[in-house]
Amino acid sequence: MNLQFQKNLNKTGKIFLISLSLILFTGFSSYAQSFTGEKTSWHGFDRYDFVINEKTLQIKPIKATQREGNGVAAPEKGTRRCIVVVPKQAAEGNPWSWRGCYWDHQPQSEVELLKRGFHIAYITTDPDETWDVWYKFLTEEHGLSPRPAFIGMSRGGANSFTWGTRHPDKVSAICADNPGLSQKSLMSMDSLAVYDVPILNVCGSIDPILNNTYAIQGIYHGNGGRMSVLIKDGPAHHPHSLQNPNVIADFIEQSFKEKQAETPAFAPERYKRTNFYGTKPSYQYAPAEKVWITTWGPYFTGSYNKYAFSLQGVEGSITVITPKQAAQGKPWIFRCDQPDGHSAVDLELLSRGFHIVVAPVSYNADGPLLNHWNIVYKYLTEKGFSPKPVMAGRGAATGEVYTWAIENPDKVSGIYGENPILRSSLAKIQPIDNLKPLATAKVPILHASGSLDPNLKSQTDELKKRYSGKMTVISDAGRAHYPIESNDPQKIAGLIENMVK
Repeated sequence: MNLQFQKNLNKTGKIFLISLSLILFTGFSSYAQSFTGEKTSWHGFDRYDFVINEKTLQIKPIKATQREGNGVAAPEKGTRRCIVVVPKQAAEGNPWSWRGCYWDHQPQSEVELLKRGFHIAYITTDPDETWDVWYKFLTEEHGLSPRPAFIGMSRGGANSFTWGTRHPDKVSAICADNPGLSQKSLMSMDSLAVYDVPILNVCGSIDPILNNTYAIQGIYHGNGGRMSVLIKDGPAHHPHSLQNPNVIADFIEQSFKEKQAETPAFAPERYKRTNFYGTKPSYQYAPAEKVWITTWGPYFTGSYNKYAFSLQGVEGSITVITPKQAAQGKPWIFRCDQPDGHSAVDLELLSRGFHIVVAPVSYNADGPLLNHWNIVYKYLTEKGFSPKPVMAGRGAATGEVYTWAIENPDKVSGIYGENPILRSSLAKIQPIDNLKPLATAKVPILHASGSLDPNLKSQTDELKKRYSGKMTVISDAGRAHYPIESNDPQKIAGLIENMVK
């Protein structure tokens, strides 16, 4: 607003602008309330110190002594030391990162976050009622985000998981560095997965407590939570953190800015959303760390939304994994078995806009029920999915998708099998002996098999002799039944794409 225009404002206009400013200031939570007390400096940013009385839970501002420098002295008996460091300009939403142990040890990630508008907070160990009081003080009295991120090293990692699993709805992300871990926290990891809290563990490859990370990963990935891992090849428990702070700061900032996924049109009123991502490791040199690192998980490769739901008249759950953007015609894969983090072809197809649909398998039968699959097919095609999916399966699960295709040959674009075994629990005639309906409908078949798979001759080679329609076999020399995925998922995905054109 220019000076001349300001001078020309009448009294009413001035009052209106003042009132509007007050409304804007009080109506948006992006403005953090200033902190009281004498400030000091922490790596060039304003620092405010407090103590909490463990009995009365009262918070009192204090001034850090010159002797403490960037560090913090041990608290007096019966108190907790607390610190908050303020950015030059708070980012929208007032994000903050919380450290619950080892203040100022390897602080490069927090310094980088301050530059990006994050507040940085600290309280002495371990989580108890004082932590909840400190959280309320920062969020309710000073307007910081209700969902902080954690950076926890060793015991600090254990503290992050302890408080986080108690308050999973109040955490935006956890970066745990060679973390300690309690049994109770481990058994409560599913609560963080329910709230889709992303986790990044940074570890040394010879850290004596590295198994904590593997234990967390097993439970978290199994519950559909997003967990990424970075392992430094060679280091032990120390040194902590990374010299390149952007790796951690980007993870925390991206996690805070994430928006909740919109419910897709195919999802019924009740569903469960989790995540699907690859876990194949990548090995590369990190110049800033001067070591080789191994990484895997959604932070490094991306993630897809996974929806599980039930339909009336169907026994068993239906799973739909959605691409970032559906390809033209909304092509989809209709399979019997659940893909996993090593399902390279499924991941490649998702990147090309395919939906992956896992059909229900009855709890009370020897396998899937074809009429239940028919209900799923009808439901999804009425929701806009292509009327001709590609059937797919791995190992013995391939026989079940063959059976549905034989019963519905006019409703499939093709069949894909990985090291297949053509055996079906419910088929009256086994698929390998009942290929005529597929050949008549000119259904193309694609098999990807290892040259050392013990079922290759009796299944894929025998099928090729019997099938009069188009059949393509990709053989990977030297591969046995496992690893079950093809050596060239891009080539396989391209061939499947051609089936739906």
